[in-house]
Amino acid sequence: MASTTIYIDEDVGRDESPANGTETAPYKTLIHAYVEHPPTTEGIQYLTRKSQTDAAGEDVDPAAKLEWKPATKSAMKKANNLWEQRKKKAAKEQELAIREKAEADKRQKVLEEAKKVVIKEDTSLPKPVRVRLDVTDPAIIKLRTPESDEAGTRVRVLGRVHRARAQKDVVFITLTDGYGYLQCVLTGDMVKTYDIMTLTLETSMSIHGEMRAVPPKQHAPNDRELHADFFEIIGKAAGDKEAITTRVAPDADPQTLYDNRHLVLRGETSSSVMKVRSATLRAFRKAFEETRMLEVTPPAMVQTQVEGGSTLFGFDYYGENAYLTQSSQLYLETCLPSLGDVYCVCPSFRAEKSLTRRHLSEYTHIEAELDFITFTDLLDHLEDVICRVIDYTLAEPEIAGYIKQLNPDFKPPSRPFRRMKYDDAIQWLIEHEIPNEEGQPHKFGDDIAEAAERRMTDIINQPIFLTHFPANIKAFYMKKAPEDRRVTESVDVLMPGVGEIVGGSMRMDDWDELMAAYKHEGMDPSPYYWYTDQRK
Repeated sequence: MASTTIYIDEDVGRDESPANGTETAPYKTLIHAYVEHPPTTEGIQYLTRKSQTDAAGEDVDPAAKLEWKPATKSAMKKANNLWEQRKKKAAKEQELAIREKAEADKRQKVLEEAKKVVIKEDTSLPKPVRVRLDVTDPAIIKLRTPESDEAGTRVRVLGRVHRARAQKDVVFITLTDGYGYLQCVLTGDMVKTYDIMTLTLETSMSIHGEMRAVPPKQHAPNDRELHADFFEIIGKAAGDKEAITTRVAPDADPQTLYDNRHLVLRGETSSSVMKVRSATLRAFRKAFEETRMLEVTPPAMVQTQVEGGSTLFGFDYYGENAYLTQSSQLYLETCLPSLGDVYCVCPSFRAEKSLTRRHLSEYTHIEAELDFITFTDLLDHLEDVICRVIDYTLAEPEIAGYIKQLNPDFKPPSRPFRRMKYDDAIQWLIEHEIPNEEGQPHKFGDDIAEAAERRMTDIINQPIFLTHFPANIKAFYMKKAPEDRRVTESVDVLMPGVGEIVGGSMRMDDWDELMAAYKHEGMDPSPYYWYTDQRK
């Protein structure tokens, strides 16, 4: 009877190719030898050694550690147990693979049959009315109800698959088009088609069908649904690893979500934020226009700084130095003599190397300039505009619903806003033992950091007009307070839970004072000629 000998060297052996279990190419572990050459093999034996680490000991020939010895019973038992476990696992995996292949073959057969199913639009039905998914006007759409046999309006809708749920003989699809959501019910041959059997989220579709009220005790967007009689696939979305829901899963790494912002925007939360943002801009424009303020569009490419040279984005403008605007306010001021009070909704750019929510390199900047006002007028104006904008935004039922979803605890701010001077704020921070950024008690001249500012606002728990900041921490054009030349007639509006939302100030109106401010800041006034001309 032939015998098979398998060699295992725990020091120099290998459990991967080119090792084959021979004396010249031994394995490293007994368990691997069992896997490659099972103990059920007739006449098999396993010889082991440690060719380098086995200590020869005193008066023992060093060549002894090179001798091959049969594997110990304990080692054989351990290896056998592990081998049995692996064998069982492999058997289960094989069984699962066989079952999955059978299921895949069965599904493939079903899909091949589904390709033969062709649906056609019934031309005897009324011509469908093309509507967006949020249209509920009864003059346009009539719903069939469970109590009536009168047909509902036949419509044609287009959108992307937001959700899909299949039952035995029916498929429920929720479409979205950016305006709303609509549940569509597919039955009959439609659910047997290849397109529906392989439907992926975000697929673009056109669906025709009758509008019906949702049956009692059931729910759907706007309590209605479309019972389809025909559909077409406009564009099929990717599935599996390339599916949008896979690439931007809710628990994905934040950086992944930032890099795929174009896909994140398709989600309900992000799209709701964008709709609230749009409504807020409408509210600002309405509030400004009601107070007879004119919208203007200042340039985005400029030759001057407004908020400090360290945050400028510079570029070459036909051989001259130019920058992306940090703020449009200086340009707005030039419009006051001829246009009256003005505002703009424009992008601003700040080269602040920060990943905080307070510092974006590009952001939408809402700015306004008012003529012939006092500092008190400015504060009253800000309070009025802020409250109007919030009221107008909440007055839109759809937008109010989004806000409720995004921030269930949101409440409009109470009036009047608290008015607190910078000096009083410093004293408040000292009394409440809230340190500055260096961990020291606040002192006059400190630029109050966001964390301290927010903590103070949250504790006070009401909107605050924080006013009269020191001149040395504010922009050169801010007017100094006549009662205290150390400080400016400036203001930051602070909201609980948010922090600063608005900043503003009175502007210097004296030419000599403005020129002195240029000199103090080390700025060349010549590029600002168009601004300083307003003070002559």
